[in-house]
Amino acid sequence: VQLVESGGGLVQPGGSLRLSCAASGFTFSSYGMSWYRQAPGKERELVAASTSAGGSTNYADSVKGRFTISRDNAKKTFYLQMNSLKPEDTAVYFCNARYLWYNYWGQGTQVTVSS
Repeated sequence: VQLVESGGGLVQPGGSLRLSCAASGFTFSSYGMSWYRQAPGKERELVAASTSAGGSTNYADSVKGRFTISRDNAKKTFYLQMNSLKPEDTAVYFCNARYLWYNYWGQGTQVTVSS
């Protein structure tokens, strides 16, 4: 089982980034997928989540209207489009896959929002 995040980096406030999470080793279409983030000295928090079919999504209040998640079950890839980025969005972003008692994490990708 692998979840590999990519797309992180350094961006100026107001900028955009698109994170990707490539999945392998499990039946991607059966899993609910989520993005979490963890800033230095803070607990990991849920950013956004999607049901297995992608028909239902939910977002943290802090990112509503700025971030959008999507999934391509054919490509086994999960995305996080981040717009209007703020310095407080700086964190390591993790991809999570969950189904019943199965729970998988990626290694994370750093997002830094700074001028």
